[in-house]
Amino acid sequence: MTIADIKKNAETKMGKSIEALKAELQKIRTGRAHPGILDQVHVDYYGSPVPISQVANVSLLDARTISVQPWEKGMGPKIEKAIRESDLGLNPSAQGDLLRVPMPALTEERRRDLTKVVRSAGEDAKVAVRNLRREANEQLKRLLKDKAVSEDDERRGQDDVQRLTDRVVAEIDRLVQSKEAEVLAV
Repeated sequence: MTIADIKKNAETKMGKSIEALKAELQKIRTGRAHPGILDQVHVDYYGSPVPISQVANVSLLDARTISVQPWEKGMGPKIEKAIRESDLGLNPSAQGDLLRVPMPALTEERRRDLTKVVRSAGEDAKVAVRNLRREANEQLKRLLKDKAVSEDDERRGQDDVQRLTDRVVAEIDRLVQSKEAEVLAV
């Protein structure tokens, strides 16, 4: 394994940490409607749990309402029950085949709680990135110990890994700040 391989591996894994954070932040509900909120809700479809997006068309009616249009006639009540029983605090209403899912306005206290959740998710992502930095630095030290690279090359490799870590942590901070602003916006 070369220094370039170690840096490339660390960069790939750190990119995955950012993607995981983005997915986590997308699940956090703000006052505005977003079809991705229902991605984690599963409905019983012929005996197996399936995401709602695989049995219905999920779209936005307006800024505060999600519409769910089942593809099969009998799925409406099952989808309605799955949304109601999810931990999202949503209350869908059926209008024929169409389900309307209004997003309740968030209270100030709930907004503060959500910012704590956002910060916690950001901190978890930073911890993951720092662990990846530590692993990369250990691999670089192993190369130096095995005399596969010079001390200067190992030092440069550590500096590159640190710069990569700083860049990724800055991206995580930016994502957390923008989500906090979104949550606190009334």
